[in-house]
Amino acid sequence: MDTKKGSFLPAFSYFWNMWPESSAKLKLYVCGSATTWMLDKFVGDKGGLYGRVCRAICLEPFSLAETESFLRDVKRMELSRRQTAELYMIMGGIPYYLDMLDRDLPLSKNIDRLFFSNGALLKNEYDFLFRSLFRESKAYQKVVEALSTKLRGLTREEILAETRIPAGGTVTEILDNLCMCDFIRRYSSIGKKEKECMYQLTDLFSLFYLKFVQRNSSQDESFWSNMAFSGEKAAWSGYAFEQVCLHHIWQIKSRLGISGVLSNVYSWSVKGGTDSDGTEWKGAQIDLLIDRKDDVINACEMKFVTEEYVITKAYEEQLRDKLALFKRISKTKKTVACTFVTTFGVKNNSHSGIVSSEVTLDDLFRARE
Repeated sequence: MDTKKGSFLPAFSYFWNMWPESSAKLKLYVCGSATTWMLDKFVGDKGGLYGRVCRAICLEPFSLAETESFLRDVKRMELSRRQTAELYMIMGGIPYYLDMLDRDLPLSKNIDRLFFSNGALLKNEYDFLFRSLFRESKAYQKVVEALSTKLRGLTREEILAETRIPAGGTVTEILDNLCMCDFIRRYSSIGKKEKECMYQLTDLFSLFYLKFVQRNSSQDESFWSNMAFSGEKAAWSGYAFEQVCLHHIWQIKSRLGISGVLSNVYSWSVKGGTDSDGTEWKGAQIDLLIDRKDDVINACEMKFVTEEYVITKAYEEQLRDKLALFKRISKTKKTVACTFVTTFGVKNNSHSGIVSSEVTLDDLFRARE
């Protein structure tokens, strides 16, 4: 209704402001997925609708707990929590997509039917989604696709170099809008300045689509079923699970018993280098740091596996080196606790003592109070 050269909003605002108070009371509910339009043209209107919005509601995707309830109570589907988590990694808790599932098919066959079969319902959803949300959709897709190839994220300058979008207000607007629409997140590494912030693709549907659907040149209608034990799927699921954890920070903090403790969430990375005394170190990265006001930092390792996670001697040494490097580089005086977030917990052995606390997949399914 609000076309580019149309006068819908001015006409509507005139109608709204001229409605006599003595007449019947009116309530207007405006809903839509075009977040940028809602915020810029309606909530943020500086004309006749200025200050007229009584309440803005940001409708978020389902959590894992809500997804599980929807599948069980609405779709009558019985999936294990690991299967539900895998489905969440693909569809991101979007009810519209979840409602397309066929309860009579196993999960892998459902994904084949929706993404890889002839005439699959979601095969063209990615392009349609961007066209419906953003007027200059191709520029937005360039940014998202650049970030999909650099899973740990890019700085603004790196995004400009990757996409070749002209520097200036355009890329700033694109990044702001993608953040508002929850496609990407802006984050700062602990100890770094705000201008050094990174942008990371966090929309799970886009991650899956760009990894397996857009780049898939095969005509295999059972593509996902045939990927069951592939290394490519294992690599994707590991990263996607990290994003699921970032979507469930409240559940992680609740399990750790720190819901009431003021904290900030960061990531941290450092490139290989040499100290002034000639000591060399390798590059390292911690994807989730919960920096607490009670002088503790939880350094989280996230693993999506099919059984209890086994820490080997080599991995224990790697963890100790990484945590020691983090303390040295960040110069923190806080206690650094190693926390593992895994599907089924950490197997108790001679190397598991490095783990201070654990969060399992079941904990991520906790409903938010």
